[in-house]
Amino acid sequence: MSEKSAILVIGAGSWVTALALVLARNGYRTYLWDSQSEHIHALIKDRCNNRHLPGFQFPDCLVPIPDLSPLQGEVKDIVIAVPCESLAHVLRKLTGNHARAYSICLACKGLEPETHSLNHLVVRKILGDIPVAVLSGPSFAREVAAGFPTAVTVAAADLATAGYFAAWFHGKVFRIYTQDDIIGVQIGGAVKNVMAIAAGIADGLGFGANSRAALITRGLAEITRLGVAMGARQETFMGLAALGDLVLTCTDDQSRNRRLGLLLGQGGNVASARGAIGQAIEGILTAEAVHELSREYAVEMPISEQIYLVLHGLTTPRAGVEALLGREPRSELS
Repeated sequence: MSEKSAILVIGAGSWVTALALVLARNGYRTYLWDSQSEHIHALIKDRCNNRHLPGFQFPDCLVPIPDLSPLQGEVKDIVIAVPCESLAHVLRKLTGNHARAYSICLACKGLEPETHSLNHLVVRKILGDIPVAVLSGPSFAREVAAGFPTAVTVAAADLATAGYFAAWFHGKVFRIYTQDDIIGVQIGGAVKNVMAIAAGIADGLGFGANSRAALITRGLAEITRLGVAMGARQETFMGLAALGDLVLTCTDDQSRNRRLGLLLGQGGNVASARGAIGQAIEGILTAEAVHELSREYAVEMPISEQIYLVLHGLTTPRAGVEALLGREPRSELS
C-alpha cells in the first residue's frame, strides 16, 4: 500500500461513519460519500453525523463529498457499508470510474436479497476480478467511534489480500485478525442478525436468560450448518465474525435486530418497529434469504424458519417459540 493513501468510504449510516473515523484517525485522507445528497450536505455543514452517530466530530482528513466524479483517478481503495439491498446499485455507480483498478472492502452484514448471494460475489459479478475483502465481527458503531477496544476480522480469498485490507484499519484500539474463509465470515455476520431477532423476541415475551442462552447456542449450530454446506470451514464459526458477533447482537440493545425482536415480542409489528428504529434492519431481508438457502442446501434451520414465519405474519412470536419447544428430542450433535 502506498503510504497513507486516500480511501473512499461509501455509505453514511452509523457503522460506516465509525469506520471512516477509524481510517481518518489512522492518518488516511478519507472521503465519505452517500447517495442521499441532503444527508451528505448536512455532514459537510456539521462536520459530524448528527443523524446517525452524534457527538463525534470529524477529523480534518475526513471529508464528506457530494459527488464521486472529482475522485476519478485519485482513489482506488474503497470501503462500502451500505444496506445489502443497495450494494449492487452502488457498485454500478462505480463502473464508469475505472472499476477494475479498485480494491474494495465490504462492511455489509447480510446477503444480496434478490439472488441470496454473498456480497463478495456481487462485487465480482459487477466489477470483475478485483481485490475484495469483507470486514465483520462484534462491533457496535458508537463504541468504535468512542475508541473503545474492539476486535474484528478481515477476510479475503487469501491471507495476503486480507492483510492488505487489514492494514487500513488496524490501530491501538481497533485490532484486526485476518482470515481466508471469506464464505464463513460472511455467513456468520449475516445470519447472526436473524438470531438476534429471535433473542429479542424471547426477551420481549418475558422469557429469561435460560432461553437467551439456548437461542444463542442453537443459533450458532444453525449458522454453522448452513456455512459448512456453502463451503465454509467449521472452525470459522467459533471466531469473532460468528460466535463473537452472535453473542454481541443477541445480548445488547444497541443491536437493531435485537430491538426489532423486542418490539415484536411486546406486541408490535414489523412496520411500526422499523419506524421506531429508524435505520436499516438487515435481519429482515436476511431471514428471507436464509429461508431460501436452507432449502437450496437442504439444511435444517428451525429458529431461522420461525423468524421467517413471524416476519411474514404467518405465525405469532409466542406460537413460534412453542413450535420450537415442541420439536421431537434429538441428539445435540446432529
